[in-house]
Amino acid sequence: MSVRELVVLGTASQVPTRHRNHNGYLLRWDGQGILFDPGEGTQRQMLRAGVAAHDIDRICVTHFHGDHSLGLAGVIQRINLEQVPHPVTAHYPASGQHFFERLRYATAYRETVRLAEAPVAADGPLAVTDAYTLDARLLSHPVESYGYRLTEPDGRRVLPERLAAHGIQGPDVGRLQREGVLGGVTLDDVSEVRRGQRFAFVMDTRLCDGVHALADGADMLVIESTFLDEDVRLATDHGHLTAGQAAAVARDAGVRHLVLTHFSQRYSDPAEFERQARAAGFDGELSIAQDLMRVPVPKR
Repeated sequence: MSVRELVVLGTASQVPTRHRNHNGYLLRWDGQGILFDPGEGTQRQMLRAGVAAHDIDRICVTHFHGDHSLGLAGVIQRINLEQVPHPVTAHYPASGQHFFERLRYATAYRETVRLAEAPVAADGPLAVTDAYTLDARLLSHPVESYGYRLTEPDGRRVLPERLAAHGIQGPDVGRLQREGVLGGVTLDDVSEVRRGQRFAFVMDTRLCDGVHALADGADMLVIESTFLDEDVRLATDHGHLTAGQAAAVARDAGVRHLVLTHFSQRYSDPAEFERQARAAGFDGELSIAQDLMRVPVPKR
């Protein structure tokens, strides 16, 4: 059975706290696993969350601040220690190539796995598979930062009432799906487009065109909300979003499930992020991320 869910490994901004680890998020997408922004302690959090090195097919780093990348060394070495049998691809800003190389070879270890490097240098598609297209968009932060978006290809949903109206049943249904036409009846006559699911991951950034492009029509948007609205000036100065800003993006983009994360240690009450998100007018499904929580991608 296919599984599409977000496994939250860490939610802290800048420094870990007693209750929040550095960032880390694993997206399970059917048989694929994409690890986003492995901060310090990600290996330990994977163990606690039941995530294995074998679950990782791609690593996507938004930028090279430590809370989003210091866990790379341990994760890469764990992938090699476990001799993961499939290729793993790493995406990260090309301008941070030297940081990636330092983290990849921070200590001595035996390389047993083919780790492909696919740096991001501009907006656009990074990978196209049968299951999804992975895109990147430039964000606005003091260091170069990219957000990521996963888009499933559109499919078709066969409608039983239309099949019945045309007298098509049994093996003929499969034949029509394979061949596209049967006895003058086309697949379009008995089906409708089933929109592919969309997942967006937006970390450290101010409001910018990239944020809106990534969020547009997303079934799930994982987005930083480092600050509360009363500290909007701090957010802008340091290249971050507030809870209200993030929720307004989701509201305008038609997001179905909003996941707020990357919280500053200055705040002790997570409920205030939810209150401000609702005050901004977002009325969809909302999660205030906590370490080790699992959030299902909304069903089609």
